[in-house]
Amino acid sequence: MEAKALPLSHFRARAGSPLLLSAEASSAARKGSGAPGRSRTSRYDAGAPPSRAGRGGVWKRDDPEDSPRRTGMTGVPKLNPKFSTKRAGTSKVPIINFEVSHHRAVAAVRLLRADKGKAFVDLLNEKANDSGENEMGYVERTLGFSTRHLDDRDIRLVTVIVAGTVRWKRYIDYLIMSLCSEEKVFSNMEPLLLQILRIGFFEILKLNVPAYAVVDENVRLAKVALRPGAGNMVNAILRKLLLLKETDSLPLPNIEGDDRAQARALSIIYSHPVWMVRRWIRFLGKEEALKLMNWNNSDPYFSLRVNTTNGYTRDDLVNRLEDLQVHYEKSIMDEFVRIREGMQAVLQAGLLKEGMCAVQDESAGFVVSVVDPQPGETIMDCCAAPGGKTLFMASRLAGQGKVSALDINKGRLRILMEAAKCHNLDDIITDIHGDLRLYAKESTVKYDKVLLDAPCSGLGVLSKRADLRWNRQFEDLEELVCLQDELLDSASLLVKPGGVLIYSTCSIDHEENENRVTTFVQRHPEFTPQGVHGYVPAEFITDDGFYSSSPTKHSLDGAFAARLVRSMH
Repeated sequence: MEAKALPLSHFRARAGSPLLLSAEASSAARKGSGAPGRSRTSRYDAGAPPSRAGRGGVWKRDDPEDSPRRTGMTGVPKLNPKFSTKRAGTSKVPIINFEVSHHRAVAAVRLLRADKGKAFVDLLNEKANDSGENEMGYVERTLGFSTRHLDDRDIRLVTVIVAGTVRWKRYIDYLIMSLCSEEKVFSNMEPLLLQILRIGFFEILKLNVPAYAVVDENVRLAKVALRPGAGNMVNAILRKLLLLKETDSLPLPNIEGDDRAQARALSIIYSHPVWMVRRWIRFLGKEEALKLMNWNNSDPYFSLRVNTTNGYTRDDLVNRLEDLQVHYEKSIMDEFVRIREGMQAVLQAGLLKEGMCAVQDESAGFVVSVVDPQPGETIMDCCAAPGGKTLFMASRLAGQGKVSALDINKGRLRILMEAAKCHNLDDIITDIHGDLRLYAKESTVKYDKVLLDAPCSGLGVLSKRADLRWNRQFEDLEELVCLQDELLDSASLLVKPGGVLIYSTCSIDHEENENRVTTFVQRHPEFTPQGVHGYVPAEFITDDGFYSSSPTKHSLDGAFAARLVRSMH
């Protein structure tokens, strides 16, 4: 299911998958970072002032156009031009520091931006969230210097570190606070220093990167980006952590007391918000809740759907994956294969750009099966972007019929139509920019089938949306439920007599799923729920006849779909 887990004002969906990182990969990335030998700092201008004592010696910049930095942040001497690179579209020469670990510097800045809600922890982009020059610009403005541009291995390391650190943030922060001399040391910690510590903790606890590399590189980054004292603090805290890990004496909260206290302890151990833990224990039971949190904390896989419209078969896709030495497994759905590693290779080989396949979870594929597009039908996709289900539905029409793709976000509609052209489906798909609630009131066009893949909490896709668990509050559910009801009412206006309305989400919460269908039918007796038997395998059908996939039961993203048939009168 495409993750329509959004800030409420935008229907934005992202999903992805970090890959396992080996100690050798980290070491190789560190060794390949510029000049050979211990020091990786390039030669300075002849006129540059002498470096201060210490490996992280730096000087304040004099350029009045440079953005202000926080107290304690430092710059580095300007490099000889032959060691500098100009940023595209500007004459400014960035100050590149080869002494720090490039991927850790970028990861620290990305984590800072994610904390402020200005970056998505997206694991699918070819060159990370803000690729190329933009990414380096953020680094320079934040740290006071730039790193060299990241190669493919560095990008993979940033992806793994950022996603994992965000995923385990609550647990990591508990440990950092436990190892600080006083609680106020943690609460008053500079944001950048905290991100550097989080990176170090994640590497030690979850990636098993060699201890010397973690301590050395993160201490150096803190000294250069902040000041020597910050590096000393990182050194002291990371060494405390290593000692506790070696003696198997890491502090953990006791799971005792009333339900609220136990949920609070579990939320730390499994790094989830307390409200989610309490809600899942209440509705799923403790054992199932723990399984779900373990799933959310695991490294997710990608599913690739072959584009049959361009004449490709799953065997064609499998052959390309074998050529790329990407391990795969075939899905229970004919058009899909799964990969756990190698997504960067798939992206860089151009399999998506050439229209051979699309990234789409099977749970989304089953939603399209519930829609059951048939040649000659007219279909409305009410909240279409990013367009995975739109493309899949259009391909099922076999060149006969139309899919109208409506979305409130014009930019994402443009991306959808670019993908449609790539998949040779642009003659089948028509984009409509607008708010469904307004469009439905004004439109006189009725459709055979209307899909409302509604904005939702995204609680079924937390394994792929590492940041989503921290961006959701319990109060959001109440707002989303109201929005879902409004959109359902509007979507129903577009259905022909005898037509079908399909309501779907990427949530596992009954309030957003079954309860929304029940209240909708009460408001609209002209619609009758129809079981999804025959459209999806029996293991995905609930007692009420709805489609539902469960991460813990089916090893798929959590998703829901219901068919509602409109009467002829």
